Amino acid sequence: MTFFAPAVSLHGTNVHLLPLQAAHHDDLVLAVRDGELWNLWYTAIPTTEGMSAEIERRLNLQTQGSMTPFAVIDPASGRAVGMTTYMNIDAANRRVEIGSTWYRRSVQRGALNTEAKRLLLDHAFETLNCVAVEFRTHFFNQQSRRAIERLGAKLDGILRSHQINNHPLAQGALRDTCVYSILASEWPSVKTHLDHQLQRSRTS
Repeated sequence: MTFFAPAVSLHGTNVHLLPLQAAHHDDLVLAVRDGELWNLWYTAIPTTEGMSAEIERRLNLQTQGSMTPFAVIDPASGRAVGMTTYMNIDAANRRVEIGSTWYRRSVQRGALNTEAKRLLLDHAFETLNCVAVEFRTHFFNQQSRRAIERLGAKLDGILRSHQINNHPLAQGALRDTCVYSILASEWPSVKTHLDHQLQRSRTS
């Protein structure tokens, strides 16, 4: 068995993660309009006009073996409400990063994101046998940093002046990248924590 399977589908109560396809384009265009997410200067979210190119970019990286992209599906509507990936796949060292994630505003900060991360982490640790899973985000993306920390990930460090920002609102600005991770030895406790959060969301 290869380290990752590009066609894997992951299913939960609040979210389904399906292999990204060009057919998800129209749903994703509607999703990114909810909150005009492309205006967030500290992250890279496609515009409506750039959605086809972004889907193609992710699928090309999948072909190269460095990314497994998913469409995030809301089971209630059956529509794609965002995107997420395994990226920077390092098969030799059994490490992956979960990233390039965005959701339409109406489903943010809820059980959908928690369960999506729960599914991805479970697959990474219990099927792929990863030794660590990383998360990376912009120093100024406070919403993303809080969400990563709520998962139970720990801050490994900050890569200063790590990347040059190409967003039109911050052209040429240098990005400090916060690197978080969850280790295989930490996964049992993190899994219990996430299951508890999901149970609370079902009963609240």
